[in-house]
Amino acid sequence: MNIWAVANQKGGVGKTTTTVTLAGLLVQRGYRVLVLDLDPHGSLTSYFGFDPDAVEESIYTLFDMASRKSAVLAEDVLLQTDIERLDLLPAAPALATLDRQLGVMQGMGLVLKRALGSLSEQYDFAIMDCPPVLGVLMVNALAACERLLIPVQTDFLALKGLERMMRTLSMIMRARHTQVPCTIIPTMFDAEIWSCLESLQTLKQRYNGELWQAEVPVDSQFRDASRTGMPLPLVNPHSPGVSAYRLLLDETLLTGAMLDQQTA
Repeated sequence: MNIWAVANQKGGVGKTTTTVTLAGLLVQRGYRVLVLDLDPHGSLTSYFGFDPDAVEESIYTLFDMASRKSAVLAEDVLLQTDIERLDLLPAAPALATLDRQLGVMQGMGLVLKRALGSLSEQYDFAIMDCPPVLGVLMVNALAACERLLIPVQTDFLALKGLERMMRTLSMIMRARHTQVPCTIIPTMFDAEIWSCLESLQTLKQRYNGELWQAEVPVDSQFRDASRTGMPLPLVNPHSPGVSAYRLLLDETLLTGAMLDQQTA
């Protein structure tokens, strides 16, 4: 199973849109996909028609039981979406309490890695939609992932969030003793807005080695698709935003295949 994390220490940059759209594209290609909602706000969970306040079991359950040294099967937390081959590990508001509850408890940094390991035969891809804060959930995601995708809205304030994210990534990678391939994805780009052009140029100057050399444009159809609970690729596969994410997916899969060959 390929495990990707979609993360940035700033909200509103397109993390959930990136997760949903890539999942939709992968499902279209026949892959079995699991998406994980690690954000207490539960946007990904709500996207697929579930109420984060009402789900009986959630990712919080995995951490709660792990802290009690009790066994719980990740499979018992799974929810089936209305989309064939696409399942969800949902969020609940209680996720916001994890950092306070767990404190410095040992062994809590690998809860998601173990859970995904138990599901590795059931899915081809797992994509984690991370919260915009550094805490136990993001630490778990970065410890478990094999590839990190960082959506960055092309504006000045989003660049500040990216600086924090890159510092966090460096810290986690030192603890892992391994490097995780990282792709910075410019999102909500409008070539007619000067601030977007300026921000994109700054990204190229500071992060050219990690920067995806294309952009996801502003596309109102993402918002329209969210009201239907369907990933946009399954609603309009030819929209400008979907075309950009399709290119991103193609390059990501190609890069992953090349890395696999190098390490084989």
